[in-house]
Amino acid sequence: MENIIYVLLGLTSLIGLAFIGERAWTLRWPSVTPDPIANALADCRTAEDLKKLQQICMANPSPLGRLVLLAVEHLSWSKAENTSSLETAARHEVVRLERGLVVLEIIIGIAPLLGLVGTIIGMMTLFGHLGETGMNDATRLAQGISLILKSTLIGLLIAIPALVAWSYFTKKVEVFAVEMEALCDEFIRRQYHETKGEAKSEGKAEGKNPEAKK
Repeated sequence: MENIIYVLLGLTSLIGLAFIGERAWTLRWPSVTPDPIANALADCRTAEDLKKLQQICMANPSPLGRLVLLAVEHLSWSKAENTSSLETAARHEVVRLERGLVVLEIIIGIAPLLGLVGTIIGMMTLFGHLGETGMNDATRLAQGISLILKSTLIGLLIAIPALVAWSYFTKKVEVFAVEMEALCDEFIRRQYHETKGEAKSEGKAEGKNPEAKK
């Protein structure tokens, strides 16, 4: 039974390491908010800039790129509708970024418990043998207890790095969400402000040229 617990602890450790490595690779700044897209967003002013921005987003697949493409495609909508659509898409992107963190959260809870189960089973086995042979050899008893407590130690050594990684990645996802929100909000406000300004300019021009209306 003890061997089964150690096997489970080993599998838990491997799964935790795999998800930590995968999240570390996925949650990188160039993968989530590439600099070319952020720079293109800051420079986007004209229709030509919009086309260039779309090309850059398609060339750099990322959560930010997908959100920007969605916003550009819906510029013909009202600002409220576009913003609402963008917020929904952003929540989906955040969920995708959080994928795998729930596994680390489970490991944080289950690894110490597996270690404790291993310790309890080992103690039961040890004291069962002592009931048959007696407590004549105190050294052997101490060694047996020491070996049994190793399962608890292994469980904690698995849970602690998983906890650190989970806390770090959770905070990083929050930072990404805030950064993408700020970039998209600035882009939306600029686009609709400039569109409104252009409409006013055209209206004034028509008012100054009554013949154009005829």
